[in-house]
Amino acid sequence: MILLGAPGSGKGTQAKLIAEKYSLLHIAAGDLLREAVNKNTPLGLQAKEFMGRGGLVPDKIVIDLIRQRLDEPDAKAGNGYILDGFPRTLAQAEKLADVEDVDIDIVLNIDVIFDLLLERLTGRRTCGSCGAVYHIKYNPPRSIGVCDKCGSELFHRRDDNEEVIKNRLDTYLNQTQPLIQFYKQRGLLKDINGSGAIQNIFKLIVTILDNKHEYTNSGVRL
Repeated sequence: MILLGAPGSGKGTQAKLIAEKYSLLHIAAGDLLREAVNKNTPLGLQAKEFMGRGGLVPDKIVIDLIRQRLDEPDAKAGNGYILDGFPRTLAQAEKLADVEDVDIDIVLNIDVIFDLLLERLTGRRTCGSCGAVYHIKYNPPRSIGVCDKCGSELFHRRDDNEEVIKNRLDTYLNQTQPLIQFYKQRGLLKDINGSGAIQNIFKLIVTILDNKHEYTNSGVRL
């Protein structure tokens, strides 16, 4: 499964909910990139300069990271996986189509208006320890600046400032939107209205997936 959507559309949140319900592996391109940067891996060092200014990391770097992840044992076993934040360009989608043993069953496009995306991202706060994500308006922690789950301090990501966010959204519109047509032509795309509450959006997704799923004794096959 592939999840498409602009930064702040809720892909990560929905991916985690979907992964838990259907026992799927969640592979988030953004998490892979940040991990590579934090560990100063060769690919991470190459990606670092692009991520800091909100631009897309070059296709080759992202594709190499994804290929490494898909070669790991947990990606080859189980019910399947969700690709969150990848592909983001036509070149990436075409490269993914050429990867052996990768069959895309469905592509969900979470659609949210620009102004709401901006509000969501500028108000986002992240836990530095467990990675939990909050929003000062839509999903505030019980105590200001403190994670509900582990009690650690919340921080405002450097790439969640308005200037960088606008650049990220413009980049998305210019380079990622063509993917919608790419997958629509292949009969794989399903549009989701991502402007509502988290659980309401999830219910829409579950309805689509449950209508498409074939339940077997060994698990779920899309």
